[in-house]
Amino acid sequence: MTSLNLTTACYSDFNGIEQCQCEDPYLWPCHICETYGTCSNARTQNCNCINGIPPDGQYCELNITTTCSKPTTTAPPLETTPPSITESSTQVPQTIDERSLSFTMNIEFEDSYNNNDNDVHQRCLRSIQTQSEIHIPGLLSASLSGFRNGSTIGDFEITANTPIQDSDVDALLAAIFNDLRSTFPMIFVSNETLEIQPNVSFFGNTVTVTCGPPPEDLDFRMTSLIWTLNGVLINEDDQHVFSEDNGVATLTITNYFFTDEGRYQCQQFDQNSSFRQDSDDTFRFLETPTIQMAPLQNNILCEVGQQVSLECSVQDPYQVEFQAIPNPETSSRVQHLLTITQEVCDNQELNITCQVNDFPQFKRNLTLMFFTDGAFTCVADSVFGNGFLNEVGRASCELNQVGEKTAICRENGTWEAQEDSCTLQRIAHLLFQSQDVLITTDVLTRDEATNSWDILNTQAVIDILEARIFTPRNESVSSLLLFSLEGITSRLINDSFSIETPLILLNKTTFTNNFNGDFNSTVGIDIEESNGPTNLTVITFESLDNVLPPRDENNSTGRVINGRVVLVQSDTTVDNISFTFDIINDTLGNPQCVFWNFTLFEGLGGWDEEGCELVVRDDETVTCRCDHLTSFSMLMSPFVPNSRVLDYISYIGVGISMASLLICLIIEAFIWKKVRKSNTSHLRHISIVNIALSLLIANIWFIIGASISEGEKKNPDACTAATFFIHFFYLALFFWMLASALLLFYRSVRVFGGGISKNTMMAIGFSLGYGAPLIITVITIAVTAPNNAYIQENVICWLNWERSRALLAFVIPALLIVFINIVILIVVIVKILQSRGMTSTAQEDEKYVLVVIIRSLAILTPFFGITWSLGVGIIIDPSNLGIHITFALFNSLQGFFILVFGTLLDKKVRSEISVFKSSTSSGSGTRTTSSGNSSSGWQIWKNFGRRAGTNLSSDSSSSSQAINT
Repeated sequence: MTSLNLTTACYSDFNGIEQCQCEDPYLWPCHICETYGTCSNARTQNCNCINGIPPDGQYCELNITTTCSKPTTTAPPLETTPPSITESSTQVPQTIDERSLSFTMNIEFEDSYNNNDNDVHQRCLRSIQTQSEIHIPGLLSASLSGFRNGSTIGDFEITANTPIQDSDVDALLAAIFNDLRSTFPMIFVSNETLEIQPNVSFFGNTVTVTCGPPPEDLDFRMTSLIWTLNGVLINEDDQHVFSEDNGVATLTITNYFFTDEGRYQCQQFDQNSSFRQDSDDTFRFLETPTIQMAPLQNNILCEVGQQVSLECSVQDPYQVEFQAIPNPETSSRVQHLLTITQEVCDNQELNITCQVNDFPQFKRNLTLMFFTDGAFTCVADSVFGNGFLNEVGRASCELNQVGEKTAICRENGTWEAQEDSCTLQRIAHLLFQSQDVLITTDVLTRDEATNSWDILNTQAVIDILEARIFTPRNESVSSLLLFSLEGITSRLINDSFSIETPLILLNKTTFTNNFNGDFNSTVGIDIEESNGPTNLTVITFESLDNVLPPRDENNSTGRVINGRVVLVQSDTTVDNISFTFDIINDTLGNPQCVFWNFTLFEGLGGWDEEGCELVVRDDETVTCRCDHLTSFSMLMSPFVPNSRVLDYISYIGVGISMASLLICLIIEAFIWKKVRKSNTSHLRHISIVNIALSLLIANIWFIIGASISEGEKKNPDACTAATFFIHFFYLALFFWMLASALLLFYRSVRVFGGGISKNTMMAIGFSLGYGAPLIITVITIAVTAPNNAYIQENVICWLNWERSRALLAFVIPALLIVFINIVILIVVIVKILQSRGMTSTAQEDEKYVLVVIIRSLAILTPFFGITWSLGVGIIIDPSNLGIHITFALFNSLQGFFILVFGTLLDKKVRSEISVFKSSTSSGSGTRTTSSGNSSSGWQIWKNFGRRAGTNLSSDSSSSSQAINT
């Protein structure tokens, strides 16, 4: 070997490490200086020649002394090419290897990412440069070209002065993925394709698709997994089974069909980053070979030396051959002459197998039976061969058909067809695949999907209202699904069969004259007479009520689909069909027999009762009769007990309540100036007036809402308005009661004197009494109305419960106020009992006012609380007549209780009424004389007041001028 002393050129890389290169054209780096300045070490190294063997034909052993002067300028970055090398001999071009690579981030693309000063751009560039220097030997440069337009796939290039190995590239990509995933969600795209076994499949086969494992240096731990076919998410079901073991994900496809063809993709997730692998185009789905042999079973008279012709065929492009035959012919149609031997005759039976070349799993057997004597009744038939009397013969179907033919040999020597199950292979596959369609429908209609269907149906209505134009039939997704299922029934073969999934039963039946069937023990169908032989298809759905909204032709959504949805189609006209539905929820009433009309509501579809009538309702079933076929069910509404007692209580009670409230307001108007001399008295009567006024207006709107609900044509806007005002004024009733309780609490704590002014207390009272209800009602309607979930529209216009729980916006505030008032009453009573020693007249007067407030609150608060607790009970148990009657009784007497306990039990009010009555009767009576000579009727109230009062004041006659209530 030749020893050469060479001079080197030095430069610093971007990390500050000095690089030295030999100037000889055949040699490459001899030494890397570890520090700036002059290299102090002289080494002897063995260097490989780059561009071939040196002129002397020997490898070189170099004795290299490297002298590096300290650079005076900044060293060039790694992306730049090293300084040119001055050669001491003939110039030979240097070998450079380049690779164009990419990485993928799972973030939204922004144009700014392609700016060099962008943070994302700089972060990615740093990762590329750092990891390239670590994993690529002889690296010269690493640069980020940029991000592809509209995506976050980053393209970059690396160059090296030695050949770049694939293993080094894989390590580099994994390192960049690991580095960047700490900052961005990343996608590692595998350069290996999904493994699909077998790579050739036929209908009904099981196919497995294997994904992964991710490379070990990814440090990847799968937390979730998705599979897609042609970009569409694959849901796990009976036909598609997912499994995972140590990073290897497997998709098992049972009963493979042509709809399973396409490009598969697997994506394994580790938190926000993922490993992705795609399939290629090597997988093939082939049509199943159909082998034909004639006949499948034949009887042969055994004559040694006689020849029997055998034939086997298959559709193109397949080829078949007979097994166990020397030098068999191979073709799409093969024939063979079998010579009968004595051995064959002795065995009496011979099985001949014909199989498909390349796919030996497809084969068919021909059975030959040999007889030494006997006479055949049917002789030499081209399809069934020879046969004895009443023997059943078997034969293949035509090419491209599946199934079998059978016939019976009759006395006249002919084969009489018995059964022909031959069907075009494609149709048979479609029939089998229709079960997959039902399985898909099964998944789409389950309870877990109810909310999604509600959103879709609601959005369809909103789109119609906003567009204000007629849309074509089946524009709603729910109608489109049902319509597609009806289309399937018209394409099924005319044969008797049944397909069942967990939630769907499909039954195809052929009958003549009449039909009676029971499907899933939930729907009975009776057809008394048909117009000739009829092929009837019935699909019974257990969960299609989750898909189809229960709106009827009056646009009422308050009803419920309370039976199975059943789709019935036939190939003849049926104008009289009866259905017996099992009732799902026995707490509902008022059954209505309906069919789905696709044309209702501008093509959205709805339930229509035209042509259908209710025949009878038993405890557990409803029988309907219709004059046409389509998709049927029954609607029922929330059950309200039908009781005359309930009606009388409601009508009479509401009348008494409203009359009592009017009397209360009239009395307050007449005595207004007499009973509000103190601040406390004034505010008490303000509260009573507003409580009575709120309940009166709420009852009026309640009657308006009831009339809207019971009308033949529904008006959702009017019902929404009525519900809003009912909600608002019922809440106002409770919040004014809260204002009274807070006034009571404040006055008792302030030791009956001083404190905030009357005007301030009035402002607080009105803000609380009407402001808080307004806020609650506005928020409630704003949140629920856009989704059509504000009103329930079933019996009366009132807040929705089933869909949005909007009723809680009334129940929770009302019952909370009841609780607060009871706590305040307890505190105030204790406070008053502790202050009994005080005898000041002013304090006694103030105490009396507080006692009146206590008495009214102590009666009205529990009364209203019980009333609306019973209202909640009706929601929980709507069929309980006792709860309905009790609620109606309490609800109808609210106004009467306000009149009695809020107004008439106040002795000052009674005193003023007596004065007014006496002055009215005498025309000139004085207030003093009338107070002592009141009528016996009012005297009862005065005596009741004395019994209910306390010894806080003297008798009413002596203190009527002093006590202000």
